[in-house]
Amino acid sequence: MELYLYILLYLFLVNIYSFWLMYSDKKKAIKNKYRIPEKTLFTWALLGGSIGSIMGMQKFRHKTRHQTFRVGMPLIFIVEGYLFFEYILPVLL
Repeated sequence: MELYLYILLYLFLVNIYSFWLMYSDKKKAIKNKYRIPEKTLFTWALLGGSIGSIMGMQKFRHKTRHQTFRVGMPLIFIVEGYLFFEYILPVLL
């Protein structure tokens, strides 16, 4: 399998998991159960799941009032996009 397919698969899975984490944390918040730490949500975004995190925030209206999430997640996305286009994409081409 080509390297770019592994990278795409990795990004797909990390974003699906990040989306699911937002869903899961929202459900736990509604039921007053043990929550997923914000550190964990940000860690998965930093691992490449920023798109999934942002989509989960919007879809489930979760963490949208927290400025750290409103600013932090898009900022992570911008940095990841820059790093991808500057360093990863040239290697793949």
